[in-house]
Amino acid sequence: MTLHEPETATETLPEPVPLMGCPYKSNPYPLYERMREAGPVHRVLFPSGVQAWLVTGYEAAHAALNDDRLGKNHDRGNDRWRARASIMPEPQHSQLQVHLLHQDPPKHTRMRRFVTDAFTPRRIESLRPRFQELADTLLDALPDTGPADLVTGFAAPFPFQVLAAVIGLPQDLAARFDRDWGKVVQPVGPTDPGRPQYEARLHGLQGYIADVVAHKREHGDDDLLSRLVAARDRGELSQEELDSMIFQLLVAGQEPVTNQITTALVALFRHPDQLARLRDEPALLPRAVEELLRYDSAFELTTWRFFDQDSDLHGTEVPAGDSVIVSLCAANRDPRRFPDPDTLDLDRAPNPHLAFGHGIHFCPGAALARAELQIALGTLLTRLPGLHLAVKDEDLEWTPAVLGRGTPHLPVGYDRRL
Repeated sequence: MTLHEPETATETLPEPVPLMGCPYKSNPYPLYERMREAGPVHRVLFPSGVQAWLVTGYEAAHAALNDDRLGKNHDRGNDRWRARASIMPEPQHSQLQVHLLHQDPPKHTRMRRFVTDAFTPRRIESLRPRFQELADTLLDALPDTGPADLVTGFAAPFPFQVLAAVIGLPQDLAARFDRDWGKVVQPVGPTDPGRPQYEARLHGLQGYIADVVAHKREHGDDDLLSRLVAARDRGELSQEELDSMIFQLLVAGQEPVTNQITTALVALFRHPDQLARLRDEPALLPRAVEELLRYDSAFELTTWRFFDQDSDLHGTEVPAGDSVIVSLCAANRDPRRFPDPDTLDLDRAPNPHLAFGHGIHFCPGAALARAELQIALGTLLTRLPGLHLAVKDEDLEWTPAVLGRGTPHLPVGYDRRL
């Protein structure tokens, strides 16, 4: 497998532009550069057969994320989009897909207020000592010397344990969560050979959510999950909204952080001088995390947006109900906004990256993700001297997920575990 090589800017882009395959997932940035140079909006093709309109430049992305003409509710999608994109079957689609990411005001505004208090910067800061304990306990369990897989040994369990502490997921229920259930957000079409396994994951996750709700109804406490269940019982949330919001917390609240830990580490492994500097200057961590988020964001693409009528999008006519997707990664490497965008510059400031989105759908868990990344990287670099990639860079496996970037395995070596 080889990386996607840059091609001449004069070469014509295919119509639609395919966003798939190992070279693209390994390194999408040369393709995004060509797309930005050719214009801000392009028709693209995903592995499921879905065609969409991709926004690539920073200015265009920022505008689209704040464009109130673009709605998120799946009801806006046209039949052409729905034929291939409504991957989750009924009744699960109606029961698990009415969370915040798929809502518009005023419903989005009403639902979002139930979760924001749990993720305020002040509350997250107060929980940092607990997060550090969790990180250190996981490090204690790693082998005394490498090799080790940092995904299974740290990057996967750490965000989930942190999330459980923040939302009030009891330890016994947290221990039952199967990370494989998170793959239900990766499209598997009705005729795909993996469809039965996909549906089994879906039923497993739905049963788990029902158990969480039942437990919190019987053993309520002053935590986010208990407050959501109480809101349902007061009639302030529907059952579908409650289940969907728990679904979003469990899946979107951990997997992107797992992936972001891996993309950040890979970037540092590719820049050993920066890795060494970050180990020697822990005070640099907050600024470094912002640059690592910009440089290679785990949220590569946003979820669908739709116009309710044929509309102009930066000079391109987009039919009503066609899906519009913003490439956060392409926006974050736009040279018109970031000098030397392909350079990892841990001193970069200001750094107005779009890794957490923008506008009303700005990630409510951004403060939590920032704290997790700072603690994760600081702990790994401090306690694992000589930390390095244990396989060739070109042999790294990249997750095939459509919207996200990350490595499902990250084999590393280190001199010893402190």
